[in-house]
Amino acid sequence: MAKQTLLFILNDAPYGSERSFNALRLAINLNEHEKTEISIKIFLMSDSVSCALVKQAPSEGYNIQQMIEILLAQGAEVKLCKTCTDARGLTALPLIEGAEIGTLDDLATWTLASDKVVSF
Repeated sequence: MAKQTLLFILNDAPYGSERSFNALRLAINLNEHEKTEISIKIFLMSDSVSCALVKQAPSEGYNIQQMIEILLAQGAEVKLCKTCTDARGLTALPLIEGAEIGTLDDLATWTLASDKVVSF
């Protein structure tokens, strides 16, 4: 079976709604399927850009930072929309190691190269 490329586009903040959480847990689960060879790409837009900030310390429940670190360790690529980070004053803040600032051109390239695009 040929390797599939899946692009996840996230838009919601890491906490407050569970959209980003659900997207990341689906991506992790897909990476753990033994019979499927996939490449995961995650593009963070709008309020989801704060998902890639370090030093997250939620008091209970899930930890988005840890989930992104797991995905990066599994070989996923994670990019944040520069326009969105600029608008929120986050561009100069430290990011989870392996995550990087990207552009709409990066998203367009990833979209065209992907077999499936999932938006949360």
